[in-house]
Amino acid sequence: MMNENDKTEILEPVETPAESITEPSRDGRKCPKWLPPLVAAVCAVILIAAGIIGWNAYSGAKLAEAKEACATAADTVRNNANEYNALLNGDAADAAAVKAEQVKDSKTVESLGKELKAMAPEYEGCVAENAQGLDAATVKLNEQADWYETHEKSLSKAVRAVIESKAAKRLDDAKTNLTAKLDEASKLLADSDGKVADNATRDALSNAIDAANGLKDGNDPAKIDGARKTLEDAINGVNASVQTKTDADAQAAAAAAAAAQAQAQAQSTYNGGSSYSGGAYRRTEGSTSGSNTYRGTTSGGTGPAAAAPKPNLNGAYGCTEDCYVPPNNLIQH
Repeated sequence: MMNENDKTEILEPVETPAESITEPSRDGRKCPKWLPPLVAAVCAVILIAAGIIGWNAYSGAKLAEAKEACATAADTVRNNANEYNALLNGDAADAAAVKAEQVKDSKTVESLGKELKAMAPEYEGCVAENAQGLDAATVKLNEQADWYETHEKSLSKAVRAVIESKAAKRLDDAKTNLTAKLDEASKLLADSDGKVADNATRDALSNAIDAANGLKDGNDPAKIDGARKTLEDAINGVNASVQTKTDADAQAAAAAAAAAQAQAQAQSTYNGGSSYSGGAYRRTEGSTSGSNTYRGTTSGGTGPAAAAPKPNLNGAYGCTEDCYVPPNNLIQH
């Protein structure tokens, strides 16, 4: 029989709400069931916020990087374009004025013409607002920079070819002209011997020929042209001296001819005067129509000779008391 002290009270189980049920934690302590979901939700929000912040930071960095790359590409395009345009408007423009007949190789002029027809790309710049658009602009700008760099090199090469070909033709022309002038000078030096008024001109020509022969195989067209100019001056000097002597010789010949003619006229006039031969007197005058002739002796005598008439010294009129007594042409009274 059980006593009262041995009686045990049996308690009925009491049900509690679910939210009040606790679970033991790892350290043995119990926590509410609602806490883990709340923590998870908070963590999710934090992660999402961190992701958004991280993405924005990444996007901002990417945009800044794209802007910087595009700006660098744009600067490169501008620099390359400036160099190309400086060449295009400078040396290339001067070379473009050179004609095919002014160069040794006409193909250089044709090549330059093709280079000058190249169409430069149109600059657009960094106008995009997002990284993707800026990246695309950077690619295009880099292509344009490459175009300007490549064509600046090819245009420079074409310009240099024209300039060198023009210089080569100038050198050839200078040598050709000097050779021709040397031939002319050498011939004149030989032909003018003894035909100049001043032989110093021939000495100057000889010296110019020697100097030109020393330069005709050189590579400096300016010096070669200078030698040719010196030859021309020396040639002109010899020609002038030859002309001076020619004129002087012509004047001397004319003076001699005039003197000879005057002497001939004087001799002719003397041969047309009076003459006496033996016992006869004969007078002729080229400018008068009358003539007087006396034949006989100058002393008296008998015979036909003594009866001859006195000479007629006055045309149709005979002399009376005045008679001509040769040969001293004196009139006797």
